[in-house]
Amino acid sequence: MRLHSYTLIAITLGFFACQPQRTDLAQTIIDQAIAIQGGPVIDQATIDFDFRGRHYRAIRDGGTFQYERIFTVDSSGALVRDVLTNEGLTRYINGEVVRLPSKDSAAYSSSVNSVIYYALLPYFLNDPAVQKTYLDSVSIHNQPYHKIKVTFAQTGGGKDYEDEYVYWIHRKNYTMDYLAYNYHTDGGGARFREAYQPRIIAGIRFTDFHNYEPIDQSLDVELFDRMYQQDSMKLLSEIVTENIEVVN
Repeated sequence: MRLHSYTLIAITLGFFACQPQRTDLAQTIIDQAIAIQGGPVIDQATIDFDFRGRHYRAIRDGGTFQYERIFTVDSSGALVRDVLTNEGLTRYINGEVVRLPSKDSAAYSSSVNSVIYYALLPYFLNDPAVQKTYLDSVSIHNQPYHKIKVTFAQTGGGKDYEDEYVYWIHRKNYTMDYLAYNYHTDGGGARFREAYQPRIIAGIRFTDFHNYEPIDQSLDVELFDRMYQQDSMKLLSEIVTENIEVVN
């Protein structure tokens, strides 16, 4: 059935009127989730942890940060320390600065930042390039969740600005219990993560994650909560953060 022009105009106006409301609602929920996580503590903290055999440190002072990754090279016994700041990455081997090709510097920067980023989510969801939209109110395993989509502006969004994320924030306690994302590098793919083993350390909430991928290789992260409950996900790994220490 063809819609009259005035009907189309009304629908269009209604759609655009809803968009700011959905953005504002998403912002309010994310603000609450970060507060529950301990965001004000993270703002001025030094956080140490181990992940997959390497040691990481995040030092934050408002907008200033220093992220470190420290590990020993098995073949040589050399001690490597990668230091990422607002100014860029510096690599030290046995205490000496090593000059890196730009390609390696970019790769190491991305690797260090990625581990810190996921370990401290949802803390980073108020970064300037983050674009939030409220999708729906849903249920996962009989628990109520806000479902929020995150995309990134090209300016300030990094080389992976086209990736899409969805976060499921518990409607009563505002914890981030699930997240999903897709990516387009290296042939592309998508992941769904289920938080487990929550613990509070010095006022900051940390969790580990079960890491899944969709059996059908779908990239449509908005459907992943449904697919997860239909057992259409395959468990790939566990994301475990160990030996956490926080100094305020």
